[in-house]
Amino acid sequence: MDKSAKYQLFSDPWKCYGQMLDDIDTAKDYIYLETFKLGNDVMGERFRNKLTKAVKKGVEVKLLIDYWGAGSIRYGFFDKFIAAGGEVRFFKKIKYNFDFFTRSHRRNHRKLLLIDDKTGYIGSSNITGYNLNWRESVLRMKADITPTFKKLFLQDYKIYNNYIFSKSNYTRLVKHENFEIIRDVPLITKKKINNKFIYHIKQAKESINIETPYFLPGFMLRKSLVDASRRGVKINIFLPKKSDVNLVDILRNKYLGPLARKGINFLFYEPNNLHAKIFLVDNTIFAIGSSNFDYRSFRYMFEIMLFGNNAQIAQQVIQHVEETRKSTIPFVYRQWKNRPPIEKFFEWLLLPVRHLL
Repeated sequence: MDKSAKYQLFSDPWKCYGQMLDDIDTAKDYIYLETFKLGNDVMGERFRNKLTKAVKKGVEVKLLIDYWGAGSIRYGFFDKFIAAGGEVRFFKKIKYNFDFFTRSHRRNHRKLLLIDDKTGYIGSSNITGYNLNWRESVLRMKADITPTFKKLFLQDYKIYNNYIFSKSNYTRLVKHENFEIIRDVPLITKKKINNKFIYHIKQAKESINIETPYFLPGFMLRKSLVDASRRGVKINIFLPKKSDVNLVDILRNKYLGPLARKGINFLFYEPNNLHAKIFLVDNTIFAIGSSNFDYRSFRYMFEIMLFGNNAQIAQQVIQHVEETRKSTIPFVYRQWKNRPPIEKFFEWLLLPVRHLL
């Protein structure tokens, strides 16, 4: 991969983290990192130590980590970083009160790394050691779109512990050249990313390729896929054979058979967990970011996706999808039809809580 390229799509976390750490070393002005998880492990320590070193050189460093996703990571993990002048905020601390159940699902799932108005990253990967063998999708941008992401990061940083804020301001469409940045906040009535997916599915003429670790689409999204298939659009949906959330795997099976009968092609990625979030229409329109194809992402999570039709990026997305395809096996409708009754029972049992998985 050409490291001097304006855009680079990473699928290997090892290579992605290595490039991120190299870019952090070059920072002179600021480093802003927003992530759902930062591991209390060797990889998390490597990033923390690099960021601490940057702070000591006079670089402004701000970290925004989701409180739930942070797990055992707390301020003590960042003692030296904070002592050197770095800033860390945990997004929406868990508060045990009457609204605990609802609030605990409003998580910040966005992943951004921004450096010096010159380099930006957006994609699917958290910064942990346990996902090093997963298949991810992270776009590195050596482009002038980085300052735009900087403004959005600072908005998130400002409301890190606010439960009341102007949701219209934090979901406003942001355009930059031939890109659109679409954001979601917990809001059932206006699911911006879900609606943008539906829009492009309706416009598709030849093909739709989707990579997602969790597939629990709502009715309108399923309908748009079925309608596209009826128009003759070839639809491939790539899923992990086994994801890291077993309950989602059980429930998703309920959707696969009916959609497969209507012409939608499902392929299971075998080597390990497919955690990439990729959307590609007609090999020209793409989306890369943090959102899964499930109720929870669309309804309850703070998500961010970059949509565009840049030819350089589109070609890399095409190559990424083709590489994914090489390690998949097809969904077989007959096997699904004859699955054990106990599996059908658990699908039925989990259906009422599909919005929370």
